[in-house]
Order: sequence, then structure tokens, then C-alpha cells
Amino acid sequence: MLKQLLIDGLKGRSKDELSVLHNESEEEASRLFEELCAEKDDVDLATRESYLTIPRFHKALPKENEVVKHKLREEARALFLQRKSNALMDNEELQKLWFLLEENKTENVMSDDHLISYRNFKAVGSKCSQKSQSFFTAKTFFKIYTGDKSGQISIMQFFNYVMRKVWLQQTRIGLSLYDVSGRGFLREMDLENYILELIPTLPQLQGLEKTFYSFYVCTAVRKFFFFLDPLKTNRIRIQDILACSFLDDLLELRDEELSQELQDSNWFSASSVLRIYGNYLNLDRDHNGMLSRQELQKYGTGSLSPVFLDRIYEECLTYEGELDYKSYLDFVLAYEYRQEPASIQYFFKLLDIDKKSYLTRWDLNFFFRSIQEMMRELKQEPVKFGDVSDEIFDMTRPADPYKITLRDLIDCGQGGTVIRILIDLNEFWIYENRETLLAEQED
Repeated sequence: MLKQLLIDGLKGRSKDELSVLHNESEEEASRLFEELCAEKDDVDLATRESYLTIPRFHKALPKENEVVKHKLREEARALFLQRKSNALMDNEELQKLWFLLEENKTENVMSDDHLISYRNFKAVGSKCSQKSQSFFTAKTFFKIYTGDKSGQISIMQFFNYVMRKVWLQQTRIGLSLYDVSGRGFLREMDLENYILELIPTLPQLQGLEKTFYSFYVCTAVRKFFFFLDPLKTNRIRIQDILACSFLDDLLELRDEELSQELQDSNWFSASSVLRIYGNYLNLDRDHNGMLSRQELQKYGTGSLSPVFLDRIYEECLTYEGELDYKSYLDFVLAYEYRQEPASIQYFFKLLDIDKKSYLTRWDLNFFFRSIQEMMRELKQEPVKFGDVSDEIFDMTRPADPYKITLRDLIDCGQGGTVIRILIDLNEFWIYENRETLLAEQED
């Protein structure tokens, strides 16, 4: 009815009146709308008033030159986040919660874990602060419940659940402080500022020189954007940052007693970042801060196939034919995490020569010929392509028996294996001799 009213009412209106509506002048729009309603006898007063009280569901962000509106928006967001922060349980309240759970626990003769019944669970809730009331619900109780015959839950599991929720909310508020637009996204610059200010709070990074901070931040941020921004929009949702495990790995560096083994396997540790950056410097033979094709050829065991290297420099962003540190990090992330969907997508783009969105036996043969040629140069007997091709199609089980799509590579669970045997001679040799190597390990 409203749509027809507007259509009928706009007939015969002048261009000036239509432009007023287009420019969303609220005062003029209301006046014109009143006139339209008055011209229609079938629109009663109540209906007319309901149309005029429709809430505005979208308000554009302030323009760059609207300084006052920007300041007002920032102040409003800061106050909102402060209220959210004040509503969270602090350490003293969490400690009190643990003491109350301990007082109402039931001894578990089957293990050292202590339990609590639903009645005592609600009793603890009534004694806790107002901030913790949302955790003491039947829904939360049954989230923690694991089928205990006595109908009780573990107090440790419940307390860890509360701690995790509080930590997530605190982290979300902390990240939101860097969200300049206030739309739930972080740009690369925003995330760089967040991690830069986080470094002094991480004991495992205390040994880093301040001159190295920029390289550390670049290396850390690159992992977030490589995996969480596959479409290269230069922004990541805060919700996605919280949902992945990267922040957990980063904040793991708060542990002063973190073992060297865990540090080596953590992308964000000082030793890991120094290793990655050190490899980059070692590859950069001419010390110009960039990597040529010949320099990248020495990566790892130096067994990347020439055809694959050509594809990297054809498809990836280069500066005068050389890779910068960010492009190098993308390659390292894809290579070290080959089983991840984002990595498989990275390699699929390089393997899909004609941009068909699928791979055929011809594509596979194009890359494997380079592996065969490398084997001949090393005086090794080349493996027949037909055997390798059949194995690849058996591993991927594509919907179309003649085409392998990106989805096929991701869903089969063997995408990383397919990629490594097509681009790296050493990785192909390991795959080809996997049974012999396994037997040697067992011996």
C-alpha cells in the first residue's frame, strides 16, 4: 500500500521535489510525505502516523571533513566499550566464584575432579555478583554436562568455560578499540597497531630489538590476513579473529616458561619469526631487500621445480620482477600449511594455468614434466606420468572424472599431498618412497 501511495504521489512532481527526496532531507521528505498522505482518502490517520514513525535503519558514516561528527562517534564508541568492559567479571570476582564452587562441590570417588549438582549450582549463582548471573542458567549447566549418572557437572570445566567467555569478551573489546570505522572489521593497519602495542606485554618477546618490531609485526599480521582474508579485501572481521586459534597462539607467549619445542612450532614466537626473516635474508644474495626467481630457487632444499617457480613470478605481486617480504610470507605460509584451504587455494591459482577453474591431466603433466626433467639431471629413473596421474585422481576423487576443481582438492583431504608432488622434487621423492621410509623409522 505504501509503495503504491508513493508511486501515485510522485507522478507529476517537479525535478526539484524529486531531488529533495533523493538527497534524504528529512524535513522536506516528511512534508512531501504528509502531502501525499493528505491526497489519499483511503489512508486513515493511524496508518499515516505509522508510516511517519518508521525508524531509520541506516545512517551513513561521517565524511572525512565532518570532524565534529567523527569525534562524537569516537566518544560514543569509547563510552560503549567502557560500559561493556565494566560489565565483565574482574579477577577478584573470578576468585570469589572459584571459592564458592569449592565450598559447594561434591567429592568424586572415581577421579580427582570435583562435581557440583544443579541445586548447588543455582545456590552458588545466587551468592555471586550480578555480573556472573548470566552463567548460572540451565542452558549453561547442560552445556557442561557430560552424562554423569549423578546428574552433576565438573566445577573445573564450568570455571574454565566462564574464564574462556570472559577472555573472549575482553579480547573483543580490546580489538574493537582499534576498529576505526566501528563496523566490526580491522584493516591491516589496525591489526598492526594492535600487535605492536601488545608486544611489551608478552614476556617471550622481551628479547626482541625495537628495530626489529616492524618485521615482527609484518610477519605476525601476514598470517591473519593470509588465512582470514582470502579475497584480499584488506580487512578481517573481528568475529573471525576471535573464532580462529591465532590469538591463542599469540597470547601463549605470555607464558614465561613456554618450552622451546612449543616456541619453535608457534608462528608468532621470536625464534620462529627470526628463522623466517633470517631465511629471507640468506636467500637475498644481492641484498636489495627483494627476491629474484634465481634467489627463491634456493628456498628449503632447493628442489622447487623450474616451471612452478615461473608460475610464482607470473601470478604473484612482484616489483620489477622480484618478490617483496610480504609476498614471500604468503608463499611460506602456503608451503608450510599446505593442507589448509587458503593454502590449497593459493597453489591452485598457480596450477590453473589457463584460469579454467579446474585442472586436467594436461595441467598435471605440464608440472610433472619439470619434476621428471629434474630426476633425469640427477641420473634418476623418471617415474611415468600415467602412474602419478592415476594416483592423483584416485586421491582427489573428483565429481567429474576428467577435471579436478578447487573444491575437490579441499574436500578430499589430500590436497596438500597432490600439490607437493607436483611442485617439489624432494617432496615427490619422499611421497614415492613413503613405505620404505616408514619401515626404516619402525626399525
